[in-house]
Order: sequence, then C-alpha cells, then structure tokens
Amino acid sequence: MALLIIVLLLVLILGGAGFAVHVLWWVALAILVIWVLGFVFAGGSAGGSRRRWYRW
Repeated sequence: MALLIIVLLLVLILGGAGFAVHVLWWVALAILVIWVLGFVFAGGSAGGSRRRWYRW
C-alpha cells in the first residue's frame, strides 16, 4: 500500500513538473519573439548616433 502511494505521489509531482515546463517553454518563446522584434525595430532608426534599447 505504501508503494502505491509513493508511485501516485511521483506521478503527481512529475505530471505537475511537466505541465510547468510546458508553460515555461511558451513563456520563453514569447520573450524570444519580443526580443527579436526589439532588434528589428531598433535597428531601423535613421539617426547619427546608434540608439540601443537595452542597458548593457
């Protein structure tokens, strides 16, 4: 009986972790798209000095 409870707990933990990782992949993809769009739109500025949209 204890083995069954341990297996069920492992399934719940790994299932929850898998869902969280799936959500994090979508968040990372959205951030990557915003980052690339920032480079595209900031690179088109026609000024004498090069403007950077990031701090580093």
